[in-house]
Amino acid sequence: MKNYFLLLFLVLTFSSVKAQNVTANTYYASSEVNLGNYFGLDWTLNYVIQNTYSLKVGYTRNIRDPKSKPDDYSKGLGFLSFSYPFDYLSTYRVELGKIYNLNQKGTIRANVALGIGYTVIEEPENWQYIPNNATVNLDENYTYDYYKYNTISLIISPKIEFPVSKYFGLSVSPMAQINKDRSYYGVGLGIMLGKIRE
Repeated sequence: MKNYFLLLFLVLTFSSVKAQNVTANTYYASSEVNLGNYFGLDWTLNYVIQNTYSLKVGYTRNIRDPKSKPDDYSKGLGFLSFSYPFDYLSTYRVELGKIYNLNQKGTIRANVALGIGYTVIEEPENWQYIPNNATVNLDENYTYDYYKYNTISLIISPKIEFPVSKYFGLSVSPMAQINKDRSYYGVGLGIMLGKIRE
C-alpha cells in the first residue's frame, strides 16, 4: 500500500513540474498616441494565452479638424476661449489576435489582431455666423451644434511589440477602423505595462 502512495506522490510531483514548463498566460495594459487622418489616444487591456493567442479590449478617442468648418471661422482670442469644434471618433473595441515571435528571445513580436468596435461619431453642424463689429473678436464668430451618431467598425490592428523587460515594453501599431460612415487609419506609438512576457 505504501508503494501505491509513493507512486501517486511521484506522479503528482512530476506532473506539477511538467505543468510549470508550459508558458504561462500574460496580461498587461498599453497606451498609445495615434497619428493618422485623426489624432488621438488609445488605451487597451491585453491578455495573451501561452504566448500564442491574444484578447484585447480597448478604447480609442480621436479628433480632427472638422471637414464642415466654414473657411472664415475664427476662434477669436484663443487663450480666452476653451471651446473649439472638432470631429470626434470614439471606439470601444474587442479584438482577437495571434502572436508571432520575430526573434528567439521573444523581445520582438507581432500581435496581429482583428476585431469589432462600437464607434461613436460627433461632428459639428448647423454653423451660424455671428455678426460682430468689434475691432478685436474675443470669441468664436460661429455657433454650431454637434450631430452624434454611432456605427459598427471593423478593426485591423497588426501591432509590433518590443517587450524590453518582463514588465515594460514599447509598441508600434498600424491600425485601421473601417465603417460605413467614417474610417480611421494611422499608426500608434505606445508603452506596455504589466506582465508582458515570461
